[in-house]
Amino acid sequence: MTERRAILSGSTFEEQIGYARAVVDGDWVHVSGTTGFDYTAMTISDDVVEQAEQCLRNIGAALTEAKCTFADVVRVRYLLPDRADFEPCWPVLRRYFGEVRPAATMLMCGLSDPRMKIEIEVYARRPRQPDSSGDQLQGNGVVNEADR
Repeated sequence: MTERRAILSGSTFEEQIGYARAVVDGDWVHVSGTTGFDYTAMTISDDVVEQAEQCLRNIGAALTEAKCTFADVVRVRYLLPDRADFEPCWPVLRRYFGEVRPAATMLMCGLSDPRMKIEIEVYARRPRQPDSSGDQLQGNGVVNEADR
């Protein structure tokens, strides 16, 4: 049976709106649009670059709980109300994704709170985990040597 489970960050938004920070569905991890809120303090910086850093820390925590890393990210979406705020974030984004090179899209749109200057969502594919026989497990099946 394929694993499906929700990962919660503790954000009050998850309860108020009815969503999870991320959902693990078999090998796939779908991380919701994540803003620059520090969920422990429920504060957000006025600076878009600091918000981008916090977004990625929040995403990193969800990926870790899902047993994967930024290296496993295959798609990223950046959502910003102001296109001029995107380029200042590039050095931060390059630090996390420069070697990974996921498919990426930047969209201009309004966000739910005017303090939010960037929202980031990612999709990752979890790495194969070896079982005790040395075969690689993927999802709900075993990948045998002949299949590699």
